[in-house]
Amino acid sequence: MKPAYKKILIALVIAAAIVLIRVLGFDQLLSLETFRQYRDQLLAFTDRHYIPTVAIFVLIYITAVALSIPGATVLTLSAGFLFGFIGVLYVNIGATAGACLAFLIARYLLGDWIQKRYEEKLASFNREIAENGYNYLLTLRFIPLFPFFLINLFAGLTRVPLFTFAWTTMIGILPGSFVYIYTGRQLGIIDKPGDILSGELLLAFILLGLLALSPVIAKKILKKNTGARPEL
Repeated sequence: MKPAYKKILIALVIAAAIVLIRVLGFDQLLSLETFRQYRDQLLAFTDRHYIPTVAIFVLIYITAVALSIPGATVLTLSAGFLFGFIGVLYVNIGATAGACLAFLIARYLLGDWIQKRYEEKLASFNREIAENGYNYLLTLRFIPLFPFFLINLFAGLTRVPLFTFAWTTMIGILPGSFVYIYTGRQLGIIDKPGDILSGELLLAFILLGLLALSPVIAKKILKKNTGARPEL
């Protein structure tokens, strides 16, 4: 089979998988309401079958990220009340592995073609990426200026080495993951309306608010820095 046909076949398989997941409604299961509804059952299953639960969780996370299916945020929150703070590790494994798969898919399907097609125009860009690519990726991961899946796909079209992409993703998502894990842990212990006003949950919401505002704050700081621009 010719390389071009292989790429087309892989693209069709991925597209079919995404459509099938949406048609069957599996993506709808990745909602906070679903996890809240089955909280007790999920916690009981996790207590009885901890290792299998972790394995299933990581595989679902990898699939969701690799196929750019919405739900990673809810999965991270659910890791908080299912596993506690150790869930940061499981989320990091799932998110990093899924992002690397999306990165490789984008590079294999389109990356090489774009680099060859626009080789001269991308020469200076590739040199910049080779020298400072890790800075750009860390900035985008620490400060979520763009959606997670877009960074995975865009990076795959560049000359960024897979190793650089992997370690910057692994480190860059830690702060945000910790905030969501902490919030999920607090949401998981709500048993009565009065719990909503607990100091721990209020702190979780404050941290979430600061995380959501971080791109805006970063842009304002960069604008004040004598005409400096965000390095995107």
